[in-house]
Amino acid sequence: MTFHLAQLNVGRTVGPKDDPRMAGFYGDLDRINAIADGWPGFVWRLVDDGGADATSLRPFGGDLLVNLSVWESLETLRDFTFRSGHLDVLRRRREWFVPLGDVYAVNWWIPAGHIPTVEEAGERLDLLRRNGPSSDAFTFRDPFPAA
Repeated sequence: MTFHLAQLNVGRTVGPKDDPRMAGFYGDLDRINAIADGWPGFVWRLVDDGGADATSLRPFGGDLLVNLSVWESLETLRDFTFRSGHLDVLRRRREWFVPLGDVYAVNWWIPAGHIPTVEEAGERLDLLRRNGPSSDAFTFRDPFPAA
């Protein structure tokens, strides 16, 4: 069986979408999503009904943004995260997001072709928060191989 990597990260914004402090984030979002969509190893990402991004979705609370995506491997996600224009945005995250004081990102393996739900992703994040890294929910720093 072939496996893909699902990832969820969440962030609490410093203000609503129309807050001037959020302008840089929202101003660069389409460009970063386009890079992800064309990146080798990208499979899928959660989008709202408008189809551009998931920023209008708030499954975990009113000011908590979600990013849920699927990649062919941990390596392809790592390459996108740290070797693309995404890294510049990642470096500026403290301008737009309040530190959560808790785990905010989780990775887990899924059968190729499976599209994870937001509920499934939330369960994986909770699992990581409760038990630490395992083969069911892990981080970049503590990865686990696919089954």
